[in-house]
Amino acid sequence: MTYNRDNRSLFVLPSTQDHIQGVLNAAVVFVMYGDYECFQSANVYRLIKVAGQQLKVSFGENNLGFIFRHFPQKQIHPHAQRAAEAAEAAAAQGQFWQMHEILFIHQQELGNGYLVEYANRLGLDISQFLQDLSKGAYINLINADIEGGLRSGVEAVPALFINGIRYLDRWTVEQIMAAIVAAND
Repeated sequence: MTYNRDNRSLFVLPSTQDHIQGVLNAAVVFVMYGDYECFQSANVYRLIKVAGQQLKVSFGENNLGFIFRHFPQKQIHPHAQRAAEAAEAAAAQGQFWQMHEILFIHQQELGNGYLVEYANRLGLDISQFLQDLSKGAYINLINADIEGGLRSGVEAVPALFINGIRYLDRWTVEQIMAAIVAAND
């Protein structure tokens, strides 16, 4: 299969299968492909959160949506795949965004022992969490995110799409806010 490296459109459209903050039919929907061990992914996630909080005042609570999709770069980040699996195991127990935050905050501590500690901190059913990780319950889901990213031209993370169009400008709060305003017009 070949991938269009120059593609600037989102191949897999946002759906209820995604992890979303905000609403799916918002005026502006971000889709971010990221890796929990990637310093820049964490920074971009924080920038989007800040921009989103600032723009909620002007756009309203229901006009912004944020979707995170996994794109672990296993060749350079040895713990990224397992961290993505931990996020999905937490999602199965209704705690995706809480685990997502912890993984980005502690991205230098993503070994198996830490992942169990984070699950415990969130009050997850540890035996279910460990069972999901040991049987690779979410590998296909993560691979589907990777495949969708590749089909959208993603080669590295962070990769951001705003209303389905690849964001290729500078990574600052001001630039992202300007892109949001432009996407909303």
